[in-house]
Amino acid sequence: MLKSNLLNNLKTRGFINDCTDLTGLDDLLNASKVTCYIGYDATASSLHVGHLMNIMMLRWFQKDGHRVITLLGGGTTKIGDPSFRKTERPLINNNTINTNLLSLKSIFSKYIKFSPDFPGALMLNNDEWLSKLNYLEFLRDIGKHFSINRMLSFESVKSRLQKNDPLSFLEFNYMILQGYDFYKLNKDHKCILQMGGSDQWGNIVNGIELTRRINGKKLFGLTSPLLTNSAGEKMGKSSNGAVWLNEENLSPYEFWQFWRNCDDDDIEKFLLLFTEFSTEKIKELTSKKGHHLNETKIILANEITTICHGKIKANDASQTSKAVFSENIGSSKLPTIEINAQDCPKIISITQLMTMSGMVKSGKEARRLVNEKAVKLEGKLIHDITEKFEKDTFTDPQKLSIGKKRHFNIVII
Repeated sequence: MLKSNLLNNLKTRGFINDCTDLTGLDDLLNASKVTCYIGYDATASSLHVGHLMNIMMLRWFQKDGHRVITLLGGGTTKIGDPSFRKTERPLINNNTINTNLLSLKSIFSKYIKFSPDFPGALMLNNDEWLSKLNYLEFLRDIGKHFSINRMLSFESVKSRLQKNDPLSFLEFNYMILQGYDFYKLNKDHKCILQMGGSDQWGNIVNGIELTRRINGKKLFGLTSPLLTNSAGEKMGKSSNGAVWLNEENLSPYEFWQFWRNCDDDDIEKFLLLFTEFSTEKIKELTSKKGHHLNETKIILANEITTICHGKIKANDASQTSKAVFSENIGSSKLPTIEINAQDCPKIISITQLMTMSGMVKSGKEARRLVNEKAVKLEGKLIHDITEKFEKDTFTDPQKLSIGKKRHFNIVII
């Protein structure tokens, strides 16, 4: 039985995969407040739902009175984390990295309260110190503490080498830089705990060992399990693309729909990981089975969307869903897809409309969906793949539906 309420809560809810010293960390958290961090590289303009577990871990730590640090990888993104990849990440230029960083900052602010005063959270950028390193001094002072034999033994590297997948010297340096980040945060901010996904175990251990070798201080590492659904599929992306946390990448309505349409077997897991409901309330919400779970799914979608996008947009998404599904009418709140009028013929077919809007990836997929009676325009079933419409029909938004779950307004301008 763990002593600290925080670790007990995280373990019960399914956040904990492994820890470098669970007993030691438990004793420390039970007796004092600490500083911890998680790092996020700026490889995209948004984080997705696969990152949400770790963000919620930071949120729980802050709620328990600890200081959390979100470390933005402005420096490490220039190299790219090779962990469990088959190919080298494409290099990202500085302008793209800076644009992505601005977008990521807005996401964290939804979940975490930032303040320079303890225990307010800090948001830092490792480019502030990594870009200033002198290469020769870094090799002499930091590089000497890293064993090549040890680095080659980590699964993230070993798996690449065993499969003869390329691993550049640039990527190989990533774990050294991340290890240095932990040492730097401990030195400047007394950070004693790094958290991350299970794929970050090797990188976390490197930072712990580096700090121990330099100044003898003991640090801790805590990892979360890989986020999967009930089918064992890795979360973060759906069949329709990534489930982004940024409104510019995925509308609040589509975000809400993702949770509303989750599998019945995932409801309890998602409530535990992505809401702050008590475990007792979650048991109550999931005690009923069958069609009663649809009510719980709505509660789940409302709660997660409220945290991510705010109560107003969560309510809008819920009301839009009710209008679309219960009343079978369109809604101005539906995501709108704009098609450039110059790209459209005067008479456009249903398959062209579906492909040009991006709702399907190919004409073949569009034809299959029409033949399966899965396509509706303004609530009217499309029976024939040859059905055509005048371009001017879409001067005003028209609701295009694929199946029961995908609904968009289409406008040609």
